Amino acid sequence: MTGTFITVEGPDGAGKTTQLQLLADRLTAEGYEIVMTREPGGTRIGNEIRSLILNPDFQEMDEMTEILLYAASRAQHVNELIRPALAAGKIVLCDRFIDASIAYQGYGLGYAIEQVRSINQQATNHLTPDRTYLFDLTVSESKQRMMDRGALDRIEQRDDAFRQRVYDGFMTLAVQEPERIQLVDANQSIESLQTELCQDVLTYLKKRERLS
Repeated sequence: MTGTFITVEGPDGAGKTTQLQLLADRLTAEGYEIVMTREPGGTRIGNEIRSLILNPDFQEMDEMTEILLYAASRAQHVNELIRPALAAGKIVLCDRFIDASIAYQGYGLGYAIEQVRSINQQATNHLTPDRTYLFDLTVSESKQRMMDRGALDRIEQRDDAFRQRVYDGFMTLAVQEPERIQLVDANQSIESLQTELCQDVLTYLKKRERLS
């Protein structure tokens, strides 16, 4: 059986990384083989690209450069890590994927959505997550959580108008693909969110197993 590709998306500060680790721990305890990763990054080359993209010193970075750097990191990530793990029947849990580029660089920066989508489809050879959890957090709450965390990276330093466009972009994607993208209320407690996420993922995995 081929593996399962699960991604988490949402505004900065939504708690994705914490919940993904808790989910990985639960699935491992249930006997699943897990690969947990993130974007941009996930590989040695991808992590070097990540440092370029997020470095606040590079404010002069052209928007198309940003789009292509994300796609380059993603191409390496997919071919080096994600596809081999899926081929081995593992569950890949990834913090962000193509939806993030569409929301941040498409809706956020105002680039043509289909152009951003096409670039990333070429980079990944049309790999699409089986299931995506979109953490729903308002722009104001996202901003507050980021400020509480401390120093902001280059993307996080953008203004509230950008953040609102990104949020609206994510919501548009959720409406367009309701079967794949599941909305999750990120204002819940860590424990409540963990319970909801784990229950849904386990139900989804059991259903896939029955159909295989």
